[in-house]
Amino acid sequence: MQDRNHSTALIALFAALMAVLGLIPKIDLPLGVPITLQTLGVMLAGCLLGPRRAFQAMALFLIAVAIGLPLLSGGRGGFGVFTTPAAGYLLAWPVGALVAGWIMRSLPVGSPRRVALSAFLASVVGGLLVIHASGVVGLMAIAGMSPTQALIGTTAFVPGDLIKCVLTALVCHTVARGLPDWQFGKSNA
Repeated sequence: MQDRNHSTALIALFAALMAVLGLIPKIDLPLGVPITLQTLGVMLAGCLLGPRRAFQAMALFLIAVAIGLPLLSGGRGGFGVFTTPAAGYLLAWPVGALVAGWIMRSLPVGSPRRVALSAFLASVVGGLLVIHASGVVGLMAIAGMSPTQALIGTTAFVPGDLIKCVLTALVCHTVARGLPDWQFGKSNA
């Protein structure tokens, strides 16, 4: 029971972290998809919580957004946000967190340095590649872009997302040093 309560608390904490990251002002692009810090929360959830809890945290957050809470950057919320060009990116958050968590769980975490390297790789695959692939599909489906236009459009986010991958690695390194018993998702499915 205590482990279940601990998991529930972590899931709620990371959903709340996503809301806090949404308080940072967004940068609007002509593409119809803003630059936000919330993908950092996806990466952190995946690397720190593991696949199952990270997926649940991101799903909880998106459910809160869908019912109308203005938790996305810029105070956006409601079901309508899932009909905008950003929908492909948003809907990929739970999957990206799950993939990052699965990769993090699969990689070595024997030292803080290994944790950081593993977190960087997990963030690149789950938090960048998975989310951008879904974002491209969303841009094509909702914004009517060609595959080439959508791929070129999503490259605007890559430099910032790589910085978020580095920040995730640094946070995970710090957690590994300060909390050496942290499991980095190895204890949950």
